[in-house]
Amino acid sequence: MNATPHIIDTTLRDGEQAPGVVFSLEDKLHIASLLDEAGVKELEIGTPIISSQEENNIKTIISQGFRFDATCWARATREDMAASLRTGATRINISFPASAIHLTSIGKDRKWMLNTMKSILTEAKERFDFVCVGAQDASRTNPEYLDEMVNHAISLGADRIRLADTVGVMNPLSVQELFGRYASFDIPFEFHAHNDLGMATANTIAAFSAGAAAASLTVNGLGERAGNAALEEVVAALTYSVGNSSGINLETCLRLSSLLEKVSGRQNSVSKPITGEKVFSHESGIHCKSLLADPMSYHPFNPKDIGKESSFILGKHSGVAALVSVLAEMGISLLDHQNKELLAAVKELSANRKNGVSKEEVFALYQGLFCTSNN
Repeated sequence: MNATPHIIDTTLRDGEQAPGVVFSLEDKLHIASLLDEAGVKELEIGTPIISSQEENNIKTIISQGFRFDATCWARATREDMAASLRTGATRINISFPASAIHLTSIGKDRKWMLNTMKSILTEAKERFDFVCVGAQDASRTNPEYLDEMVNHAISLGADRIRLADTVGVMNPLSVQELFGRYASFDIPFEFHAHNDLGMATANTIAAFSAGAAAASLTVNGLGERAGNAALEEVVAALTYSVGNSSGINLETCLRLSSLLEKVSGRQNSVSKPITGEKVFSHESGIHCKSLLADPMSYHPFNPKDIGKESSFILGKHSGVAALVSVLAEMGISLLDHQNKELLAAVKELSANRKNGVSKEEVFALYQGLFCTSNN
């Protein structure tokens, strides 16, 4: 694995392609600003050919003087290149259909793709400082054909090759095999994962471990269908599972996650890794007792590392230790038999209602059991 994996965020391009998601210019500038603050080194900021408004928005983002490298996405057409140039972009990612199914779907063949690549790349290299060649649907492309495409792009001066798992069919083993084939090539390779089978984060880590230099991600995994590999998940996995820091601030990623929920209208699951509302919450009595002794006993990392706190949810599975801790926060101390009596009431309420019991409800149960007036 490279010393510092290169993270590319494509929330402003592939994230906004999620059905029904539209970012205003204000939204885009806010997202870009937080990504810059988080330390993301490269952003794919949009597809200029979409509209004149999109072209102007991208031009505005580029003009802000952010620290990250700004890259435009384009199809393999001169019209797309011209639109990218008008934004002031000096970097472009040109996508080519690689698989037979993608070529057939647009009525083209492999010969057309190779000839078009020669024509488009020759011109792009004259007009842009950095040209990335994207192999769309690389994961379903005949390996020999993909080798031919990669070698052709390198011979034409491509600066980076993006291999896309466009419909998310790969797994960590097939990803390692794919990037292992190109490990000795003297050009950086990028992985672009989709999450259709729920493996985008794992596949991205596998790509890095097999020699990929870069990966393109989105905040919250926002994207088409089941989305993309999630920025915050990959960053956390690199830090806490692989032990290889990306240099990206996870606390800022949490703020980004909240922002994206708001501006996209797509809410995260409460159990979504890293950013979910309840991923550091516990109810099991065994877990809570251990967590009171050592916060790392049932956490992959200390929640305080990313500005969060672990919490106890009282309910059917709770034990005395968690209840005593919650009561202590309220300034309440009970005798052992009283704790057991109150816990029984908490469990009964939780079981009947099929939900957790709030602190306010625990206090009400406490008052009902032990503070009832004798008058």
